[in-house]
Amino acid sequence: MIWFPLALLSAFSWATADYFTKRWFSHYGAWEMAFWRHLFCLPFLWSLFPLSPSLSPRAGFWTGIGKLLPVEVLATVLYMAAIRSSPLSLTLPFLSFTPLFLVLTGAFILGEFPNEAGLLGILLVVLGSYLLNLKGGVLSPLKAVFRERGSWLMLIVSGLYAWTSAVGKYVLLLSHPFFFGPLYVSLLTLGLLIPVPKRVFKPPPFGRGLLVGMFMALMFVSHWISITMVEAAYMISVKRTAPLFGVLYGGILLGEDEFRKRFLATALMVSGVVVIGVLG
Repeated sequence: MIWFPLALLSAFSWATADYFTKRWFSHYGAWEMAFWRHLFCLPFLWSLFPLSPSLSPRAGFWTGIGKLLPVEVLATVLYMAAIRSSPLSLTLPFLSFTPLFLVLTGAFILGEFPNEAGLLGILLVVLGSYLLNLKGGVLSPLKAVFRERGSWLMLIVSGLYAWTSAVGKYVLLLSHPFFFGPLYVSLLTLGLLIPVPKRVFKPPPFGRGLLVGMFMALMFVSHWISITMVEAAYMISVKRTAPLFGVLYGGILLGEDEFRKRFLATALMVSGVVVIGVLG
């Protein structure tokens, strides 16, 4: 069960990186936000590279990287645009739809099928996301998705992450997290820079950038290790407790509205995670 605390650590680290990114980097555009937070995590990831037991990935590794990278770049930029334009407590919870999409991509790419308890947990996570915007009628959350720019952007991101989580696990199993991680995030950082080569980048304060990078690196490493130990849909469901931390950050530290209602809806997602962790 070591995968479970690692997935929770990944969730906490991701939400913390998001909080600091929104607080310190929101004056940048989405591309710059994504670029800086990935660039600053590279020193931490490359420090782990010598610990990889092998520097020779198996056949199919680079093909998998090629399928993974363009989708990851798109998802990352849309993710930054979402948290930049809308409250964290309205954007992050829509990532909880990723495990539902991942049931399909996991079955197709990895041959993984959740059991009955696992499916129940995944559905509880999704239900909590649905109730997050419940105001009046039963269909109000769906309408709110289209009204709130960050919400519908994050819903798209959740679908893209269902692809990258499944393909990413496949590629990880062909190598090692400490080999895959530094190379992949370096390529991703370059991919985020290429579309805007003429932009003038003013770097954030070094200490702030390094703190964001540290939490990003911690999120990546705990994610990569955890997802190799269990079905991808389970691990991502547990990682989607990040919205709970995001709601706490948004409500307590950023003063976002309707904190109590959003916290209760997000707590329902966490109950689904508990079902997955205990019975899945």
